[in-house]
Amino acid sequence: MSSLLLMNKEVLYDSSPVLYDRPFTPETLAADWQIRGGEWWIDGEWLTGRNPLNAPGMVTSRATYFGNVLLDFEARTVPPSTHDIDCMWNGSWDETTNTRDVAYVAGLQGWWEGKVGVERSPDYLLTAATPLFTFEAGRIYRMQAGSIAGHIFVIVDGRLLLEITDPAPIDSTRYGLVGFEAYASMIQVRNLTIRQIVWQPRQLTYATEF
Repeated sequence: MSSLLLMNKEVLYDSSPVLYDRPFTPETLAADWQIRGGEWWIDGEWLTGRNPLNAPGMVTSRATYFGNVLLDFEARTVPPSTHDIDCMWNGSWDETTNTRDVAYVAGLQGWWEGKVGVERSPDYLLTAATPLFTFEAGRIYRMQAGSIAGHIFVIVDGRLLLEITDPAPIDSTRYGLVGFEAYASMIQVRNLTIRQIVWQPRQLTYATEF
């Protein structure tokens, strides 16, 4: 994979430095991640999250990954769970309330009606979602989600499903947690790579048709 094509931007995937690339094991779960809600454990090569509540059951990174970052991973629901494979980046945690604070969140088969979407917490004044992706419970999907100065994108199995530009981007020099969320769902995640996005402008124009 050499690049990811966005509106007016090309992510130079192979040139984007790897910030994190460790398999999920009991040792890395304990060392690299903090369980914030729900149940999280290792099942073979899978990080497994279970949370029956209508609330975020999260695991977050202990380290911070600032700037324009890309989360690249494989994930699936565990039947009979049918929805909500969620991730976050450029995030933070409110230790007083024990809830997610500032963050970008992307999800597959979420928003109560089977949508692919993104949102910005904690105010949720920025939300975009579409129901036009056909999802199959238990199927393994490769998900790539991230942002470039507030230009947020979600790619699944090599297909760009959603992009949106945030008019008031999160300050990625201050907020750097990443994480995963089970929202009334049971999910599994493996083969996580976090990259620092390197990109270049893309000139888009229409060819003359008539």
